[in-house]
Amino acid sequence: MDVRLLLISVLLGLSRAQLDGNECTKASAQSCGECIQAGEKCGWCTDEGFLKEGEQKSTRCDEIEALIKKGCTKASIEDPRGTVTVNKNQSLTDRTKDGVKLKPDQITQIQPQKLSLDLRSGEAQKFILTFKRAEDYPIDLYYLMDLSYSMKDDLENVKNLGTDLMSEMQKITSDFRIGFGSFVEKTVMPYISTTPAKLLNPCTSDQNCTSPFSYKNVLSLTSDGTQFNNLVSKQQISGNLDSPEGGFDAIMQVAVCANQIGWRNVTRLLVFSTDAGFHFAGDGKLGGIVLPNDGKCHLQDNMYTMSHYYDYPSIAHLVQKLSENNIQTIFAVTKEFQPVYQELKNLIPKSAVGTLSSDSGNVIKLIIDAYNSLSSEVILENSRLPEGVSISYISHCKNGVSKKGENGRKCSNISIGDEVMFDIEIMAKGCPSKGKSETIKIKPLGFTEEVEIILNFICECECHKDGILNSPVCSGGNGTLECGVCRCNEGWLGRLCECSQDEVLTEDLDANCRMDNKMDICSNNGECVCGTCECKKRDNPEERYSGKFCECDNFNCDRSNNKLCGGHGRCECRKCICDANYAGSACDCPLDTSTCLASNKQICNGRGTCECGVCKCTDSKFQGPTCEICPTCPGVCTKNKDCVQCRAFGTGDKKDTCEKECSYFNLITKKKKEELPEPNDQPYINHCKERDANDRWFFFTYATKSDSTIEVHVAEELGQ
Repeated sequence: MDVRLLLISVLLGLSRAQLDGNECTKASAQSCGECIQAGEKCGWCTDEGFLKEGEQKSTRCDEIEALIKKGCTKASIEDPRGTVTVNKNQSLTDRTKDGVKLKPDQITQIQPQKLSLDLRSGEAQKFILTFKRAEDYPIDLYYLMDLSYSMKDDLENVKNLGTDLMSEMQKITSDFRIGFGSFVEKTVMPYISTTPAKLLNPCTSDQNCTSPFSYKNVLSLTSDGTQFNNLVSKQQISGNLDSPEGGFDAIMQVAVCANQIGWRNVTRLLVFSTDAGFHFAGDGKLGGIVLPNDGKCHLQDNMYTMSHYYDYPSIAHLVQKLSENNIQTIFAVTKEFQPVYQELKNLIPKSAVGTLSSDSGNVIKLIIDAYNSLSSEVILENSRLPEGVSISYISHCKNGVSKKGENGRKCSNISIGDEVMFDIEIMAKGCPSKGKSETIKIKPLGFTEEVEIILNFICECECHKDGILNSPVCSGGNGTLECGVCRCNEGWLGRLCECSQDEVLTEDLDANCRMDNKMDICSNNGECVCGTCECKKRDNPEERYSGKFCECDNFNCDRSNNKLCGGHGRCECRKCICDANYAGSACDCPLDTSTCLASNKQICNGRGTCECGVCKCTDSKFQGPTCEICPTCPGVCTKNKDCVQCRAFGTGDKKDTCEKECSYFNLITKKKKEELPEPNDQPYINHCKERDANDRWFFFTYATKSDSTIEVHVAEELGQ
């Protein structure tokens, strides 16, 4: 009975420790390893005589000063510290060294190159990463061109691009290579006409066009500008039916077919030239193509052979592959599509947009300007972090400018020879990866160089290695004496392993460990030791069972987005206590309706209700985050095409009923399409490009003004 009373008092001491204050005592650590994982300030006293009669093991874990006040000597305190070790620290180099031209793999722009970090829970380890933009760094540039019919005059100007661009790029680097590829569209209906005649010549009968194709690698990367000119001059325009093009298929192949394209581990530039929009994931369903793009290379004889089999890639998929392959993209597009590609640029890191003249006459200046803009900015990214590990950046850029947070990852306006530095801080919480070493990498976007960082986690104390098996201190050999405490052998309990399970696990005592007769002992979350529940410990020290019968915990609440209580509340006894402005069993119901505002400032576009910050569309035709997408609604351009044609040109299917059916808008004519309103001139404007009965393009804009009147601007000049 005395032993039972002793164990009960020990457990009562545990409760007092939990009610005590700091993170060390709250952890209720039963071993040195658990203690040092509780926080960076926590130490463990290994002195065997430190505990007084009746005190529990967790009393050994506390802040260093508190342990000393309790009588533990500094020599007896386990308090391991993390370290940073630089394993590879090659100096930053210039493009030339001692007059000898260096190969790309001999150039170092980032320092250090490899480190090892020993991480203790809660203790951040810091190091400095330096980046220097090298002089005369090699460049590979691949020119990817839209060869649909509307780009006919552009092709003429690109035919001399090789030697001209070589001449200009020689001012930047002496090691420059250029390649060329072209694209049109998927070779199935409704993107192209599949009639035999149109498959041979998709253009009008008086035009000699090549058969339609998805993507063709015309010339792999080469330093021979004349070869570029010769091959490009042999290219012919093709054609398709719809206005958006299949450029995303081409970009994906250029990114993942490294061997066929000939990419080196140098600066990689992809110039994407077009005068139209783009198809993306989901559009393939129009042609009966439902398999998602697999992101793999499918070039045979330099032709993309799976356009009929795989859907277009998504924007996110392209971002992933361009980043993985260190490719920086320059979108050279006409003024009409600037807004579209500006939005795309915002989604693709290390990309730029330039305005292409109607005949691509300014393409060299556009490429030089875009390259200078891209190369003058460095943005750091890191690989996926192990769970429980965090990283932060502080940038130190030119002119003494320092930034934190997401802006701490980048520096701008970097000239050749400039050095910028980044303070990087990495911290672990608990014992990530169960103590196994992990490797992460940090690299500047668009560059092949990277820093390798090996993370070693301090999950045990040094004294753990010196445990004495079957120590006499542990009640005559009932446990291992480890770091000053007894780790009991199977079948023994207590501070000194003095309590046999056979003695204490009786039916009378078990009854005190049940909430009622129908419940499990200690709710199956602990052990009944001498009539009192001793709750189980979790691998994660932040997760705890609690309560008289271990019936509560702080980790089994409802989750949202894989976050406990949605990240907007705390878990108390398996129920979420939500923060202000949140509700629901998982605190995943925001009471704010701002996320439901459509572009017209109406809640859910007036076609749905806002529930928990998410639109529930009540009109079955509409969908999307704000009920503004209507896949089955006819497009504005297609819907109004016939009325615009009959009023502007007196032709089309509605020319006989024009006055009756087509008076619902105000018509304004312009001489040329360049005179049509710009996208930002008025709200809710649509730019349209449709074919008339003679298979010629006509151009118009459609806009709903603030007073609900409809205004249409039409260009009198037709296109081929």
